[in-house]
Amino acid sequence: MVGHSPPPFFKRGPAPLAKLVFFLVLSLALLVSDLKLRYLDAFRQGLSVLAYPLQMAAATPADFVRNASDYFASLVRLQIENKELKSKQLKEGERLLRLEQLEQENRHLRTLLEARERQPVKSTVAEIMYTAKDPFSRKVILDKGAQAGIEAGQAVVDDAGVVGQITRVFPMQSELTLLTDKDQAIPVMVVRSGLRAVLFGSGDGLMELRYLAANADVQPGDKIVT
Repeated sequence: MVGHSPPPFFKRGPAPLAKLVFFLVLSLALLVSDLKLRYLDAFRQGLSVLAYPLQMAAATPADFVRNASDYFASLVRLQIENKELKSKQLKEGERLLRLEQLEQENRHLRTLLEARERQPVKSTVAEIMYTAKDPFSRKVILDKGAQAGIEAGQAVVDDAGVVGQITRVFPMQSELTLLTDKDQAIPVMVVRSGLRAVLFGSGDGLMELRYLAANADVQPGDKIVT
């Protein structure tokens, strides 16, 4: 075996422990040098530029899922808020409508009370229940009758003036024929001229001054009282 030494490639190098110590010392030296001299900053920046597209590509699916989740969550939240706002708006609308109705009713009642104070005669407050079934007449049914002292022929007024006349009386109800009925008439006076006449119902919601002389002093806009 003399003269057969191993080739240079297979020659043993330094011991593993020596290699470990060497590389540890080299690493510490590079770290200390980088901390003081910052000579690896440009290298790191170059690596970050090269790695940026890969980072974006890796983060895109997660960002898409997160954004989609946020979008649908926001959409559901907006739908819920919109539904709540609509419900609240409906409730507020109903409340305002009730308040308006109460205000109108209060104004009407105050007007009736003032009219009652102006008229020192005995009166009974009644409410219209429904319209009479006869389509060719102008009649309504009141919720007060003979038990409340209602009698046929009595006049019925509201806050604006005469409404009509009681034509039939029942124990608990009574029939009111309005002035606009074709069979109703009432004596009136033209305020401006003092002319006295009779006002007749026409049956279609209007009234007419009939049997006037050709030279009667009546003009459009005249106020007529009874």
